[in-house]
Amino acid sequence: MVVRVMATGVFDLLHPGHVYFLHEAKKLGDELVVVVARDQTARRLKHETYVPEHIRREMVEALKPVDRAILGSTTDIYETVESERPQIIALGFDQVWNVAEVERECARRGVPVKVVRIGALPHNELATRRIVERILERAARAREASS
Repeated sequence: MVVRVMATGVFDLLHPGHVYFLHEAKKLGDELVVVVARDQTARRLKHETYVPEHIRREMVEALKPVDRAILGSTTDIYETVESERPQIIALGFDQVWNVAEVERECARRGVPVKVVRIGALPHNELATRRIVERILERAARAREASS
């Protein structure tokens, strides 16, 4: 039996933490399906995205550990779990979902899964938010220096 692992995320500005997360998720099984959050979901849960959802999905699918990348549901996150039927769901260290609650809800919907939380990449200063902050800081310094 092929063990299907599902990982989810926004994957807005791809960075080393994303690659680490997906490599670690792939180690949990045979096939890695990545659910890329829709723009409206990302907006609701995190922030306005910099990169549109269809391009984020294409970029994630191009990564070596990813077998398939799909766009998530706009209404019910468990809809995708029901259609893809993974045995394992990998969560990032900073994702807000409660492991026990996700396992319970998936089982209630007829998809028993094991949820595994992947730890952070040791040098997490490269997260999207921090990368954007560093770019803005450098731009501000450059403006100050030129005036």
